Amino acid sequence: MALLTLETLHLNFGGVAALAGVTLEVNADDFFAIIGPNGAGKTSIFNCISGIYTPSRGRIVFNGQDITRVKPHRRAKLRIARTFQNIALFRGMTVLDNVKIGRHIRLRSGVLACGVYYGKAAREELAHRATIEREIIDLLELQDIRHKIVSTLPYGLQKRVELARALALDPVLLLLDEPTAGMNAEETEDMVRFIRYVKQTKRLTVVMIEHDMGVVMGISDRVAVLDFGLKIAEGAPAQVQSDPVVIKAYLGEDFEVA
Repeated sequence: MALLTLETLHLNFGGVAALAGVTLEVNADDFFAIIGPNGAGKTSIFNCISGIYTPSRGRIVFNGQDITRVKPHRRAKLRIARTFQNIALFRGMTVLDNVKIGRHIRLRSGVLACGVYYGKAAREELAHRATIEREIIDLLELQDIRHKIVSTLPYGLQKRVELARALALDPVLLLLDEPTAGMNAEETEDMVRFIRYVKQTKRLTVVMIEHDMGVVMGISDRVAVLDFGLKIAEGAPAQVQSDPVVIKAYLGEDFEVA
């Protein structure tokens, strides 16, 4: 059964069609990758799913509910989390404080109680902090840097902190926007290992945008290919990798099929 469905999604900016009738189905527990050249509409899909953009036409259905016009914070409460292509952390805060922000929407105490930080609100935050340290900080091997300021960390570790913050929301659906972009080979290997591990451990459904074809082909169950806002192919990684249309539009004529 599909956990996430995009039905004939259109997104227009003036006369420019960022998405032109894209339809996708992502099943529960899938690892679904979206690939395509720059400007193909990949991040626009993520922005529609997370509520940053409202599609011009079409529907987005999550877990049986039409969320096309649901506000972003309501989608977060439905347990949809994402990372960003460009790191979007609070650079002057510690690793732990950045991760705790991702958990904020799970708090039941009101604004006033949290501001006073006493009694039930204090106990609730301490309980959430314990959960974060046990289930996320330890899981992603961030124990030794949890009190460090984010801006002092290497790029690869900052990307891992952003993944940790998304996991703090306790998502059902995790959207990863180019999680290995800008990383060296060692950092990429580490990130792929952590993504695989958290997906298996937390039984997540993952949708990933990625340009590293080795990563895409190595960890994805299904792959969709976009070009100029259109879906031009979808299928198993090996099937997509050998599709002549995909090779011509994205991979290049000199691409060698493994």
